[in-house]
Amino acid sequence: MTGKQWAAVAVGLGMVTLSACGSSGSASGNGSGDSKTVTLVSHDSWAASKSVIAAFEKESGYTVKVLKDGDAGQAVNKAILTKDNPQGDVFFGVDNTLLSRALDNGLFQPYEAKGLDQVGTPYQLDAGKHRVTPIDYGDICVNYDKKYFADHKLTPPASFDDLVKPEYKNLLVTENASTSSPGLGFLLGTAAKYGDGGWPDYWKKLKANGVKVVDGWEQAYNQEFSGSAGGKKAKGDRPLVVSYASSPPAEVVYADPRPKTAPTGVATGTCFRQIEFAGLLSNAHNTKGGKAFLDFLISRRFQEDMPLNMFVYPVVGGAKVPAEFTAYGPAAKDPETMTPTKIAANRDQWVKSWTSLVLK
Repeated sequence: MTGKQWAAVAVGLGMVTLSACGSSGSASGNGSGDSKTVTLVSHDSWAASKSVIAAFEKESGYTVKVLKDGDAGQAVNKAILTKDNPQGDVFFGVDNTLLSRALDNGLFQPYEAKGLDQVGTPYQLDAGKHRVTPIDYGDICVNYDKKYFADHKLTPPASFDDLVKPEYKNLLVTENASTSSPGLGFLLGTAAKYGDGGWPDYWKKLKANGVKVVDGWEQAYNQEFSGSAGGKKAKGDRPLVVSYASSPPAEVVYADPRPKTAPTGVATGTCFRQIEFAGLLSNAHNTKGGKAFLDFLISRRFQEDMPLNMFVYPVVGGAKVPAEFTAYGPAAKDPETMTPTKIAANRDQWVKSWTSLVLK
């Protein structure tokens, strides 16, 4: 598989690593001198079929420029810093773990996208104000290497509780909650599961059971995880990794030849639901074009194109999900969730406490 393809497996819900910015497309400023240009600012995992973008351009009359601004957390922070003179018109890639930060800083202006009534209510976390539009969702979950567990005649873990059992000692690798979106999501999942006072005790047990922490998803999945086919380097020796429910279908889709079954599985009792949003940037120069692009993002055409490009699920009711998702990576039936308000009230302190507890 190509690097671009495997980068998408970091789920359009991208990692919050503090790496250098990257850019894509020749976005000249923010289209202020060209009302027929719509500039999208996003994280590095943005991907869409050329034919689908071309269809939007033909039908709308706008040319789409894409500016990729690093990983999710970095892209959000940069957008906040430049909100008075934004780099583009639409921002895609803020998720429910970072949504409050964006909204509290006035990053977006209200717009109710056409077709929003077709988006499920659980995804509309800014309902009534419409500062952001839900675009996709996915689940952060522990993945396991099927071959390892078969070879060792060991049943894979199925829940958070299982991960602290002696038989899984020194098997799990996760990402740093302060630098990685899946790492933060995994922390929030444990907080949702065990409560404000219970998650630190859980992490003490997890640390005692040999959990390994690395900076970001790419290192965890492609270098430390024994079940990955995506990494260029030698496989790691950890058969458990914090990744996504959509990682197994990605392993199948990009394998050559394709295996009949996914080589990896998902511990469905360890999942935390992520929802990803887009919004019309405050002070956008091309607000009309930006609104048209937001309409496009929740159109059936884009929603059905999205899963095999960014390995996320559509939020529009009735949008078809690829057979590969159904067969190899169904969404969690009962994932842990948390309101953006609670995340906002606790995120920074939880991450600080987690860092002190786990990394020191």
